Amino acid sequence: MSSPRALLGVTLVLAASVFFGVCGPFGKVVIQAGLSPIQVTWLRICGVGVIAVVAAAVPLVRVLREGRQLPWGALILFGLTAVSAVQAFYFIAVERLPVGIALLLEFMGPIVVVAWVRFVRRTVLPRAAVVGVLLSLAGLCIVVEVWLGLRLDAIGLVAGSAAAACQATYFLSGEKLTAKVDVRILLAVGFTTGAISLLPLAAPWAMDWAVLSGRVTLGGVETTALASIAALVACTAVAYGLGLSGLRFVSAPVAGGLGYTEVVVASLAAWALLGEALTVPQIIGGLVVIAGVFTAQRAVSAKTGVETAAEEAAVTKV
Repeated sequence: MSSPRALLGVTLVLAASVFFGVCGPFGKVVIQAGLSPIQVTWLRICGVGVIAVVAAAVPLVRVLREGRQLPWGALILFGLTAVSAVQAFYFIAVERLPVGIALLLEFMGPIVVVAWVRFVRRTVLPRAAVVGVLLSLAGLCIVVEVWLGLRLDAIGLVAGSAAAACQATYFLSGEKLTAKVDVRILLAVGFTTGAISLLPLAAPWAMDWAVLSGRVTLGGVETTALASIAALVACTAVAYGLGLSGLRFVSAPVAGGLGYTEVVVASLAAWALLGEALTVPQIIGGLVVIAGVFTAQRAVSAKTGVETAAEEAAVTKV
């Protein structure tokens, strides 16, 4: 039976996946309105950054007063990869690909997590983990319809793959950092770093700010681009807060597998808000990808659980 802590972690990660999943359409309509993917990403990061800095003020002052050292290098690296790079690459992919496919590419990240656990942490994985990886790769080939000469945009595919690598760092580094640092401080430093790192690329001084007052349509309802950005910022802030909190109670491989809920939610949101629909082969390929990742994640999670239990038993005996 799952422990209450594990159940809480699963609930938080699933809730985060839902909020992450609805973000794509909010950003895509603003990109279509005239801003670049990097500019939308920068606005998103700045908005969340302001919220995070305000929320982190009290715990950060407490840490500084107590003279405790923060892992600044790891926090900055988290901001560069798990905040700015993953979002920038994702929105570049979203600009050129359907939202569901962009997310499927990004969510090859859990496979990177599996590879990291196997080859870097040197954890021997069950055969099911390898089968899961192969299934996911096969499903991805179906999603991009390789038999048609990879007709999806090449830059979008590369950007989605880069987002996958960066997403893996979100799970792996988030798992370690949340055990050492208050989630509010992690978010504040991460998003501040992300905003600063993307500043030269976003070039807000050259941005067409009038686009934000323009009209966009979501689900047949007319609104402003600014309102869409506000919704994007709110969903992102909640998603990161819930997801990182959940990583305090579940491992990176488990969180990576649960995160696939985001793909389903994003595809439904893109259909409801943007009218995007996947082809039958792409739907089948997506299901194969999800099945593969589910298989791999279950195998790794089971292996990790067995090793943890063995370690705890050894400690008890000592």
